[in-house]
Formats: sequence, structure tokens, C-alpha cells
Amino acid sequence: MEQAATFISTSKGSAKRKLYGNISVGVSGFAALVIVSIVVVIITTVIIGGYKNFTWEFLTQDPTEGMTAGGIFPAILGTVIMTMLMSVMAVPLGTVTAIYLSEYAKPDSKFARTIRFAVNTLASIPSIVFGLFGLGFFVQFVGKGMDDVFTPGTLVWGQPNILWASMTMGLLTLPVVIVSVEEAIRTVPREVRDASLALGATRLQTIRKIVIPGSLSGILTGMILAISRGAGEVAPILFTGAAFFLPQIPHALTSQFMHLGYHIYVLSTQSANVDKTIPLQYTTTMVLLLLTFTLNISAVILRSRLRNKLK
Repeated sequence: MEQAATFISTSKGSAKRKLYGNISVGVSGFAALVIVSIVVVIITTVIIGGYKNFTWEFLTQDPTEGMTAGGIFPAILGTVIMTMLMSVMAVPLGTVTAIYLSEYAKPDSKFARTIRFAVNTLASIPSIVFGLFGLGFFVQFVGKGMDDVFTPGTLVWGQPNILWASMTMGLLTLPVVIVSVEEAIRTVPREVRDASLALGATRLQTIRKIVIPGSLSGILTGMILAISRGAGEVAPILFTGAAFFLPQIPHALTSQFMHLGYHIYVLSTQSANVDKTIPLQYTTTMVLLLLTFTLNISAVILRSRLRNKLK
């Protein structure tokens, strides 16, 4: 009798756990379906509204007639240049910091804990705050200080430009680079490092020959994802370099520039005839989405190829 009662109780408990598991899977699947549906609706709406204007002329011409006609070539080129400068500033610094935290810093190091606290804090700061910081620090403090030293009485660096905008965006993406690179490095087994050190290799040689090659796919993937995020941000560049209307490409680091994201904002809120710019808004959004998707797909393909090569 006791065994039968125990069996019945166990069966009921098992059925209840199975029911809860099915409910959890159903709720999770429904939530995922809702998210995917929203993304599909947004992308479909953008494509339907913008595919008619998606032409070679639109991609290669300058905006005209108060940005109600013409193309978006200066905005595309400005976005690409800013993203490249941002990558040059953020990726090396973030990679070196991640290597220090994972390979050199002691677990109980106060300095390492301070760095991690700073990274977590930077990751949680709203992007508009980065823009205000860039305006106050890079433009007003560093830029004007450089003008006082190198070009007294002339405003050259102490104004918004593509350099200060790129450095501000570099600060924004720095936490993403550090976290992604550190997580990629952690995938390399500790035993491989110990074996390399036991064979007489130095720590630097172990990092160069073992750690970085073994985690290269994850490192590059994290970098590209960080770059793709930075390419679509607008708030940090509002005060540090983006121009309202500038139908020319930036010719120097002190030049202002047009940006795809900011261009969409201007078309939708600041244009004299917003209704007339709606098709251009959709098409510009298409271009920005294509740029972001291209970077993300590149990350996936690159990671897959590197993994196959390492295998």
C-alpha cells in the first residue's frame, strides 16, 4: 500500500512538473513569436515604403531642394568614416583591456574590480549622456585647449567635428568590446594555457599563440556587433559633430558630417515639408538597416569560417 501511494504521489508530481514545463515552453515560444512578428512588421513596412526610391542615383547623389529630393551619399559616407574612426579608437583599447582583465589581473585585484565597475557603469549610461559628455569634454575642454595652444584666436578644434563624434561613439561601444572579447577569451580552456606555460612559453607568447587564435572568432564577432551598434546610434553625435544639412563629404578631422540616423531624424521632424519626405525617410531607413544587417551577417559568416578553419 505504501509503495502504491508513493508511486501515485510521484506520478502526480511528475505530471505537474511536465504541465508546468509545457506552460513555460508555450509562454516562451509565444513571447519569441511576438518579438519576431514585430521585427517582421517593421522591416516589411520600411521596405514597402522605401523600395521605390532605392536606386543607384539615390545612393550616389547629394541631397537637394531642402533634402526633399536627391540622394544620401554624404550621409552614407559620413556614417562609414565615423564608424571606421570609432573602431580604430574603441577596438584596440577594448581588446587590450579585456586581455588584461582575463589574463593578467588577479581575482582579488582592486584595480581590476574598479575597471569592471567602470565598464558596467558605462554600459548602463543612456546614450544621450555620452553626447553631453562629448560636448563638454572633447569639444569644450580638449578642443578649445588645443586651439589655445596651437591656433590662438582661431576656432579649429573647439567645435563639433567628426573626430569628437567618433571618440564619443568609441566610449559608447567600449563596454561592448571589452565584455565580448573577455567572454571570447574565456572559452579557451585553462589547461591549454597551463600546458603552454609548462613548455617554457612566456605569458605574452601564450596570449599571442594560444589565447588569441583560439578565441579569434568570438573576438571578431563581438567587435563587429559593437561596430554595428555604433553605426546606428544618433544621440551621442547630436552635439559632437553631426550636421543638419551638409551636402559634401568630410575632408578633414575638423569637419562636420552627415549621418544616416541623424538624417532620418531631420527628415521626420525638422523638414519644411515632412509629408513630402516620407518616402525618403523609408528609403534612408532601408539603407541604415542594410548597413547594420550587413555587419551582423558578416560577423556570423566570419565566425563560421574561422571555426571551420580552426577545426
